[in-house]
Amino acid sequence: MSEVTELIDAYRAGELTLDELAQRFRDRVWPTPRPAARSVDELYERELEDPDPPVEGSFDEVVNAYHAGQITAAEYKALAHAVTGPT
Repeated sequence: MSEVTELIDAYRAGELTLDELAQRFRDRVWPTPRPAARSVDELYERELEDPDPPVEGSFDEVVNAYHAGQITAAEYKALAHAVTGPT
């Protein structure tokens, strides 16, 4: 299990608030096989068209948690903003 999955699980268990989870996401170094997204919209767009397999420890795990119903659209958006910074 990767750090990203562990953090999402801790949030879902009530061990972290959304603000704490977002801060942890802001502070961590994310693997980026290509240049980092410059905006939330660009991040969303890339995730929709990304044919590459998911990378462990990457934002792919957040996307998977959203699709699995583990986080809401609002939570996903907050975490995406935390990773990409202000837009």
